[in-house]
Amino acid sequence: MHEFLKGQDVCLEQFLHTGFDLKQHLAEFLDKTFDEIDSLLPKGSEHLSTLHPAPLKPDEASSFYEDKVGAAHLVELAAWHLDSSDYIADTIRLQQTFARGQVLDFGGGIGTHAIAAASLPEVEHVWFVDLNPINRSFVQFRAEILNLGDSISVHRDLISTGDVSFETLVCLDVLEHIPDPSSQLLAFLNRLSPESIALFNWYFFKGFNNEYPFHFDDSTMIEKFFMTLQNNFIEVFHPFLITTRAYKPKPISN
Repeated sequence: MHEFLKGQDVCLEQFLHTGFDLKQHLAEFLDKTFDEIDSLLPKGSEHLSTLHPAPLKPDEASSFYEDKVGAAHLVELAAWHLDSSDYIADTIRLQQTFARGQVLDFGGGIGTHAIAAASLPEVEHVWFVDLNPINRSFVQFRAEILNLGDSISVHRDLISTGDVSFETLVCLDVLEHIPDPSSQLLAFLNRLSPESIALFNWYFFKGFNNEYPFHFDDSTMIEKFFMTLQNNFIEVFHPFLITTRAYKPKPISN
């Protein structure tokens, strides 16, 4: 059992140094050596792309992420979090600014933000949601190793979290993978408390050279998304120079 040291400064130091022992967790979870993990990480995105149907149809998105990507998504996310640690550290700092109470980490991947949120004294519980069953198993595995099993629960979807009202929502690098992100915003709104804060980012773009084939980029869908966002949320300023933005629900007018 590895002891996870709580506290904002210690948490950031641990992430920047080891990604919360990410390589070690991968090696143990996948039953591989460190050398094998090091050889897998640079190939993570390439392996995932070979699994991708071209183009990905909207009605195939859920089954693709739940049934087809498997451990490839785990490795791809791990490589990105390790290579982009400075950027992700700023998203953790942003989360530390706002996170409290019941936290929903939606589409939480390998669990970086769930682990970081669980370290905060203002956070009561983290509800980690991800379609990929291997991601869910990995995050449960990490939580137990870090002695955070009581602080983080793992779920397939929003419905399976019950009727919890969330004070904090974290949804990073997810909305562009959802064919109808506007409906997802409204589903979030129904589960947020009046004083909650939601952290969102998005990238509705397949890339200049189709380097992001997993993203949806339909212009009508994008316009509907921004209208839904603007009609239901108010942006809250924060000082970090990152793509993630903070929002609170608009007050319900009488």
